[in-house]
Amino acid sequence: MLSLEGTVQPRKYEEYAYVLDLTTRGRSTTVRGREGTIIQAIGEERLTLLELLGVPNMTFEVGERLYIGREGRTKVLSVLGRLEYENISPNAKSELPSVIERLVKTNEKRFVDYINQAQPINPRIHSLELIPGIGKTYMMTILNERDKKQFENFEDLQKRVGLRDPSKLMAKRIIDEISGTARMNIFVRK
Repeated sequence: MLSLEGTVQPRKYEEYAYVLDLTTRGRSTTVRGREGTIIQAIGEERLTLLELLGVPNMTFEVGERLYIGREGRTKVLSVLGRLEYENISPNAKSELPSVIERLVKTNEKRFVDYINQAQPINPRIHSLELIPGIGKTYMMTILNERDKKQFENFEDLQKRVGLRDPSKLMAKRIIDEISGTARMNIFVRK
């Protein structure tokens, strides 16, 4: 991948992922011939759906945060590849909302920073309006309040703007992007 200066940028890989579903004696859908503990997970940083190969005889919990970086993995043998939303199990789809909401709460600063820095997309629509539950009225209140003082956390946003459950709204937006129902992505990198 080339940067604007023409230098080669290292590819960014996920360091952590959250377990959505697993099959103890499964077959990989991304790498032919790979069998074992197949884990479907969502990456913490890029929010991509991933297929992982777990270490045999390890226990995994749905929603568990796993280290999947290059060096020093303890529970994951390898990252097999990326998955499309259509190819994840029905169980993974049903776990996705609660796991993403946990991911959003765990990375609260990142999502509050988004609210603090969001800009208009074009003269008619602001990127804040892409989050479910935020229309023109909430958007104007958020912009006015953040001009006075940046939001510190979801609780601060909720108190000052009256927006209920901001983490749930962010999670809903991420699910829309992952499932392909959103026309434009603001959180999920393709």
